[in-house]
Amino acid sequence: MSPLALLRQGQLLAMRRQDKLPALPHKGKLLALLLPGDWLVLLAGTLTVAWLVASFWFGAPGQRLIIKRGGQVFLETALTQPRIIDVSGPLGTTRVEIAAHRARVLSDPGPRQLCVHQGWLSRAGEAAICLPNQVSVEIAGRVKAYDSLNY
Repeated sequence: MSPLALLRQGQLLAMRRQDKLPALPHKGKLLALLLPGDWLVLLAGTLTVAWLVASFWFGAPGQRLIIKRGGQVFLETALTQPRIIDVSGPLGTTRVEIAAHRARVLSDPGPRQLCVHQGWLSRAGEAAICLPNQVSVEIAGRVKAYDSLNY
């Protein structure tokens, strides 16, 4: 009789109480059941997952910074030279800092400061958007990064 049929009849619980079910194999016995080919498959799977995570999760490093104001490109510059850029918007001035091949919104006149809390951007496809001031900061690279918004 299958375990599902026993469960339906309520007998599985009774058998468990009476210790009539076979015990699970000890951990050492489970490892002994793995053959050399099984270990190779596990190793290949682990290496494949590690490679996929390293390749696609972290993304490519950014090369350029694109700052938009009101939907139009305000400035496109390389991330190689450290500098601070002031971008004027409807609410005031948004300050963008470039340092060590990464960029961040240093200050923004918006009430919630969400784009400031975004932190440093360094990978292609990362962005910080200051909606109240209509300013966006995006990192671009050689390869266009895809996310759930442009999939």
